Amino acid sequence: MSGDKPWLDRSHDIEALDALVSLYGEPGEASIMKECDHVHPLYAPYIEAAPFAALATFGAKGLDVSPRGDGPGFVQIADPRHLLLPDRRGNKRVDSLRNVLHDPRVALLFLIPGVPEALRVNGRARISTAPALLERCAHEGILPSSALVIEVALVFFQCARAVKRAGLWDAAVQIPRERLPSPGLILQTLSAAAIDGAAYDGELQERQRRTMY
Repeated sequence: MSGDKPWLDRSHDIEALDALVSLYGEPGEASIMKECDHVHPLYAPYIEAAPFAALATFGAKGLDVSPRGDGPGFVQIADPRHLLLPDRRGNKRVDSLRNVLHDPRVALLFLIPGVPEALRVNGRARISTAPALLERCAHEGILPSSALVIEVALVFFQCARAVKRAGLWDAAVQIPRERLPSPGLILQTLSAAAIDGAAYDGELQERQRRTMY
């Protein structure tokens, strides 16, 4: 037995589908009927209004999820079966893009400030640098380096329980940034002081402003 570390106790692990179904039961009719294999006209407004999405990918090193954000509608609906996701300027790790080269399966979770429901999209992606596509995804004349063309396989809304439990859009639960370790402190610590944390933090906001796109 694991004693005071119950997370190490494997005797109650769920390892078979029938045991999982026995524990949770079957999904209700609404949970199944909300699914589409394309961007339905009633789902399109969610994508068009969303300024943020989490992108999940799978690569040689395992799973990854990455934040993506811009003005509402930054993920474009090319047609009911294709989405366009520009790759804006970042840290050049390109983890998500490396993963897409390994395995094209992707998932998106769209969030809209003030709206408790989320939208989930599953599909397959490819990386494109087609000039006309990049022009279409430009921001004030600045082109993305590439764009993901996502072939939609499944779309459905996620109920509001998680967002409501989190109080995600409730300003009263927001915490001051200084309560958490700063990026500079994290980098200075993990780099054994090879990076000057105070200098990094001092330059961060202006550097991000200059390099947003």
